[in-house]
Amino acid sequence: MSKLQVKLNNIYQFVDASDVLSLKNKVNDCQKLIEGKTGKGSDFLGWVTLPAEITDDQLKSIEKVANELRSKSEFVVVVGIGGSYLGAKAVIEALGNSFSMLDNGGTKVLFAGNSICEDYHAELLKLLDKHTYSIVVISKSGTTTEPAIAFRLLKQHLEGKVGKTEAASRIVAITDQSKGALRKLADTEGYRTFVIPDDVGGRYSVLTPVGLLPIAIAGFDIRQLVEGARQAMTDTSVGVPFEQNPACQYAAARNVLYAKGKKVEIMVNYTPKLHYITEWWKQLYGESEGKENKGIFPAGVDFTTDLHSMGQYIQEGERFIFETVVSVEKPSHTLNIPNDPENLDQLNFLTGKRLSEVNHMAELGTIVAHNDGGVPCIQISIPELSAFWIGYLLYFFERACAISGYLLDVNPFDQPGVEAYKKNMFALLGKPGFEDEGKALRKRLGI
Repeated sequence: MSKLQVKLNNIYQFVDASDVLSLKNKVNDCQKLIEGKTGKGSDFLGWVTLPAEITDDQLKSIEKVANELRSKSEFVVVVGIGGSYLGAKAVIEALGNSFSMLDNGGTKVLFAGNSICEDYHAELLKLLDKHTYSIVVISKSGTTTEPAIAFRLLKQHLEGKVGKTEAASRIVAITDQSKGALRKLADTEGYRTFVIPDDVGGRYSVLTPVGLLPIAIAGFDIRQLVEGARQAMTDTSVGVPFEQNPACQYAAARNVLYAKGKKVEIMVNYTPKLHYITEWWKQLYGESEGKENKGIFPAGVDFTTDLHSMGQYIQEGERFIFETVVSVEKPSHTLNIPNDPENLDQLNFLTGKRLSEVNHMAELGTIVAHNDGGVPCIQISIPELSAFWIGYLLYFFERACAISGYLLDVNPFDQPGVEAYKKNMFALLGKPGFEDEGKALRKRLGI
């Protein structure tokens, strides 16, 4: 039967198999904390059973709004930052055609509010001048700086383009059920809304309307996405023995490597479509584990591309890194390498082979080379890039992240350090109440 597999054989020249197995009891205890909702941050464990709790009516409601926006929009701009955009972006990129933005047909999903870059937003508005569009704005509070600024710009632009009444029909807010600035605005303006559950944090929210609505707008099967997550929930639950539980094995292996001095985990893929899965994973693990001066630093590379840049460091740089390779067993297309009578590139020995075979041999050859160079490698494989298996993969990583955070004895569901830069930014911008801090910072920075 097709399944997600975690392979650990390429770490066992660096750690003993018994080291991984020695964490079995601790991992099982973490599993009980997760399912019993008794560990640190237990008020943010709604994601654990979320896949099983999503109803047909909820999916129909999301699909209905997605179809309505698609029918009247060439573009839908999703406004959000962090978990409010990365999950949707990751799934859309993983499932989409690599060149879909160049096609004339179908509604395209764009993203805004994930930076404060003036050029990006100016160029976006210039594009939208020429096209019909709608907005999905995502924020629990409505006051997060980056998306709040972007939404101000887009709301004003859309109202100027189609009028206030029509604009209200083209804006959907995904926010808190009853409180916050965006909830108040949505109620006042009459925007359609979806709710972000109180017990689901942003980086775990891809299977809420935060991710499901943009993914549905992009034309992908959210029912299969949820079904994959449901299967992963079953396969990684507390009742599945450690030896058969992929999330438990992955969490244990990375923590054993961490204890052996491997402080950086590099997520590796061999298909560009997984680039934003890595970006989503980086937030999930970095924001969940990086606390109390603990945690593995999550990084990412796209192979074979980055073998011609970062490959040198990974092969021969400092030995504080390990790799986690995500493989896709079956590509969606078939493309064979042709024969060239001149054979000037000396590659006729590849004639007739599929590109996927060459790519896979590059993957295996790289794993051996990096192992020989002192880099342990965890291998994770999924059968194919489909909505089902991407849903499965996302839940698998969420579950493993929670286990891993509890193994480190941190709260995997808060992010107190994120506020530090915001306070300094507000002080430097002259926000009322921050005047003294602003003067001190300007003096410190010499501005």
